[in-house]
Amino acid sequence: MSSNITYRKLRSPEDMGQAEELQRLVYPGSETEVVPIHILLALSHNGGLVLGAFDSDKLVGLLIGFLGTDQKSPDRPAMTRLKHASHMMGVDPDYRDLGIGIRLKCLQREDVLENGVRLATWTYDPLQSRNANINIRRLGAVCNEYIRDYYGEMRDGINVGFHSDRFRVDWWVTSRRVQSRVDELRGSLGLANFLAGGAKKAYSTHLTPEGILQPDDVEPELDGSVILVEIPSDVSSIREKNPDLALDWRMLTRKVFELAFSKGYIVTDFVFLKGEKIPRSYYVLSYGEGKLG
Repeated sequence: MSSNITYRKLRSPEDMGQAEELQRLVYPGSETEVVPIHILLALSHNGGLVLGAFDSDKLVGLLIGFLGTDQKSPDRPAMTRLKHASHMMGVDPDYRDLGIGIRLKCLQREDVLENGVRLATWTYDPLQSRNANINIRRLGAVCNEYIRDYYGEMRDGINVGFHSDRFRVDWWVTSRRVQSRVDELRGSLGLANFLAGGAKKAYSTHLTPEGILQPDDVEPELDGSVILVEIPSDVSSIREKNPDLALDWRMLTRKVFELAFSKGYIVTDFVFLKGEKIPRSYYVLSYGEGKLG
């Protein structure tokens, strides 16, 4: 495997054929979830972004986005609500943890800036710790919107049989927050830093005898200017071993995030700890930060 990954925009039918195949590899199990060649070509030639990472001539990373409008203020003219909608990003499983996803997002940001757009948005499953670490901690996206069953019943191998709840995140590409995270000017804050600053956990958790993280049977508390919401570091593994527990995690976090957002909290950071027994993952929710951008 080469470490000399190159990046470029995809334009040709041959490129888009590779993009189709990579989607099947990353999201196996349902042909209907694949963005087909003709749509990819239409996007790339009409203001959209189809960006690829290549190892020699092999496509190993893919990002798809397009211009859209922010729907939070539909009464305003479209030009004043212009945004970039990031639809999909995937990396060949054999090429993960090489920084390809981060590089694709940074190149996406450059494209958005060149188009004079301030905001990019996308959705992801808030229980996916790996995605949260990239989107929130590393890229500086923020979130105050939780959408139940955003895609309805999904049929790909990753999401089948599980509620498709999603965060919709805002990535204010011109903000100091994003600039500092992308350029790695701010060191990562650990759990101890937040606890020392007065952050409070929304609920407690424990490990089962099998070593699986489980929330305690207590009523969540949302109190203070900063709260910490723990999620499993590998919910996919929990779904395989204990589907009922995975559903419990979905229902609990749905309740907590919906309540927190209704009270004015915003997801502003993420903490990942390797831990002695299992990794631990926490969302950081702040109150009173003002505007997201």
